[in-house]
Amino acid sequence: MKNDPVIIALDFDSAEEASALVSALGDSASFYKVGMELFAAAGPEYVRCLADKGKRVFLDMKYYDIGETVRRAVAVASRSGASFLTVHAVGQVMRAAVEGRGDSAMKLLAVTVLTSLDQRDLEEMGYRQPVSELVGMRVRQAMETGIDGLVASPLEAANIRAIAGPAAILVTPGVRSAGAARGDQKRVATPAEAVAAGADYIVIGRQVTRAADPEAALHSIREELSGAR
Repeated sequence: MKNDPVIIALDFDSAEEASALVSALGDSASFYKVGMELFAAAGPEYVRCLADKGKRVFLDMKYYDIGETVRRAVAVASRSGASFLTVHAVGQVMRAAVEGRGDSAMKLLAVTVLTSLDQRDLEEMGYRQPVSELVGMRVRQAMETGIDGLVASPLEAANIRAIAGPAAILVTPGVRSAGAARGDQKRVATPAEAVAAGADYIVIGRQVTRAADPEAALHSIREELSGAR
């Protein structure tokens, strides 16, 4: 378990809103997720801004394109100051990402199956195997490709840890405290459950970012986690 397992999702459409939350949380949060929405609004400059403030950045771009495009995009992202970058767990994509990352210290994480998808969604996409089997297959391929870790539902965390081993970085979105709204997530667990199952990091969004008192909400989550370590 890392010293600070909580990653706060800056799911905002402007740098101003994101910065207001970062300021409100102050030293109580050290790791932030910048996803496609904020990146589209504020670009790599905002990633560098967070890094310059001493914050770690999980750049959640979920790259999925032809190999050459992914390779070049990852090479650019590796110079942004981000600690983590996500790509989809597809063989060609992962191989291109590893090549593009080069000797950068940035860690590459493969997205197995989005936490907003369930078995019915996968069947609509043409997959017939259970979610757990598809996740397992993608985890094995990611490890063989040289990817540093995985992003997956906390419900699959224990199985992934068994396959990937102790060195793999495991990040779990879809984490909600008991009683918190699920939003558009389907395969979820509590923070303590995710950590107990083997997650290194949990991604927390609206439960903190939309709270009347974000710092108090984060403190409450840390109290939940204290019993899971």
